[in-house]
Amino acid sequence: MAGGKEKKRSFAQEVCVKSAGKAMQRTGMLWPGCRVGVAVSGGVDSFVLLKTLQIRQGIVPFPFEIMALHLNPGFDPQSHAALPGWLARHGIAGHVEVTDYGPEAHSHKNLRRSACFRCAWLRRKRLFELCARYGLTHLALGHNADDLVQTFFLNLCRNGRVDGMSMNESFFGGGLRLIRPLLLVEKKYILKAARQWELPVWANACPSAGHTARSAMGETLNQLYAVSRDARRCVYNGLIRWQMEANAAPGAAQADAAQPDAAPADRAPDAALRQEGAPALPPPRHCR
Repeated sequence: MAGGKEKKRSFAQEVCVKSAGKAMQRTGMLWPGCRVGVAVSGGVDSFVLLKTLQIRQGIVPFPFEIMALHLNPGFDPQSHAALPGWLARHGIAGHVEVTDYGPEAHSHKNLRRSACFRCAWLRRKRLFELCARYGLTHLALGHNADDLVQTFFLNLCRNGRVDGMSMNESFFGGGLRLIRPLLLVEKKYILKAARQWELPVWANACPSAGHTARSAMGETLNQLYAVSRDARRCVYNGLIRWQMEANAAPGAAQADAAQPDAAPADRAPDAALRQEGAPALPPPRHCR
């Protein structure tokens, strides 16, 4: 901030903010009065997502709330030390909780599934519980365009399915929406934006980090991109367009041109029903 005005955003920051806005509008992610829980792991993707949604609060023509949800997996119980202070300085509600999901997933207790699957399942289950506890209507995840491409090819090569990652998905009979606002953004822009925003990200202490099926697929895809100079760009653009069309809300293309950040009209009554009696979002808190 300088002279009371926000510092002009860089190209990478604008890519994050505007691409998230496009995804929100085209898939009908948000509506007036909705309450978004943001799963913050401490990595660049989720931190940039949190920052981006805070900026979008000042852009969209209706109010919505955000709340950071951090589940420390337990490898380093102090790794998130910078998060509560950052949330407090930026006026963002938060829930910070230390778990043992990581060590348990890598222990003898978990013999049937991979450590990554078990840990992710435990975290997702707890995040759903926290959304219900705080009356949240949405759970936002920080998956990006690189994740979309890798997941598409994993599904195709391992399961024989043509499937990606939904941008806007309903759970529990419509009681919760799982959204991925950064799914149109390439990782390289997220990395640059995180540095430029000086976000207090921290290293992933998980022993499986960098040794997952997704990271292995990323290395395999690098060989595919060598087929031609434009191969990577064509793959990304094609799968992003395909996923956008698969998740597009009815009439979104026309609404996008007329009113860039408006919510679909049929969302508001549903939001009003969900918000009745919802608890006020708390200041950042730490749980063990």
